[in-house]
Amino acid sequence: MTVHPQTHFVLPDSLNASEPPEARGLSRHQVKLLVAEGSTITHTRFDRIGEHLRPGDLLLVNTSGTLPAAVDGSWITGAGVAPVVVHFSTALDDGTWVVELRSNRAPMLGGTAGDQVEMPEGVLTLLAPYQSESNRLWRAKPPVADVLGYLTRHGRPISYSYVGKRWPLASYQTVFAREPGSAEMPSAARPFSFELVSHLAAQGVLIAPILLHCGVSSLESHEPPLPERYDVPEHTARLVNWVRANGGRVIAVGTTAVRAIESAVTQEGTVSPSNGWTDLVLGPDHPSRVVDGLITGMHAPEASHLLLLESVAGPDAVQRAYTAALNEHYLWHEFGDVCLLLR
Repeated sequence: MTVHPQTHFVLPDSLNASEPPEARGLSRHQVKLLVAEGSTITHTRFDRIGEHLRPGDLLLVNTSGTLPAAVDGSWITGAGVAPVVVHFSTALDDGTWVVELRSNRAPMLGGTAGDQVEMPEGVLTLLAPYQSESNRLWRAKPPVADVLGYLTRHGRPISYSYVGKRWPLASYQTVFAREPGSAEMPSAARPFSFELVSHLAAQGVLIAPILLHCGVSSLESHEPPLPERYDVPEHTARLVNWVRANGGRVIAVGTTAVRAIESAVTQEGTVSPSNGWTDLVLGPDHPSRVVDGLITGMHAPEASHLLLLESVAGPDAVQRAYTAALNEHYLWHEFGDVCLLLR
């Protein structure tokens, strides 16, 4: 059964962030911050987030690095040859990849098994639809075995129509990125700077790593998130349990961090080390169990990410936050502004 978010709004095109804040004359940590706690909404700036955190709070940060996951090619079909961009989404355990073919920044849906895409250094072969109900995403054999090296040589960051020009890969990396693997940036952490991390640590705010490699975010309305690879290391699991036992709050930086940590919760409600693939889908009917707050960017109308926000803060709080963000002209998407949602 498809579950729809209870948060509803209309997003004007003018509120799509079309360039990084640095291109607008701001530092990363100078984007707007909306803080929603209970019925209270506060408008501030991200470099003042420490005013809303306490000593002993724990920030969970995703250490996945963004790949240059878009590569140009020529799609060979029974009807001829068409230029395409291949988005490399997710590496599977057998060496194949989940990919999406796009033209003019829109998905190409007419593929069939056996179709090939001519690419630098070889061909990519479509093997089978990744989802039985759709041929938007494909399991494919890549042109080479070392796909990460291949993308470094030939790829560029994935971008969508609201971004007016190409930006370098550095614009799509967070300060926490350590292990390349995400098709798109875990963007909630983008406003953190090394300077701000230092200030928060001196304030007594704890920071712990977690890993979840993001696939493509171009899912249609109401589509649940796909399985993603994650890792909750032992020291992070121990620290989460210690913070909760001692009255601190666990605040996830991004929906990816929420999904990863909640995938490691035991039946007893504690966190244990865990890794592999998660197909967890959170929502008001499946609320978060250990996360007390969430730092997140602004998500598109009807996106399944809104369900996860509602699982942490509740639908009413998320609706208030989004209504306030629209009224105050916050900017959306990976280069936009940020919310801190607290229970």
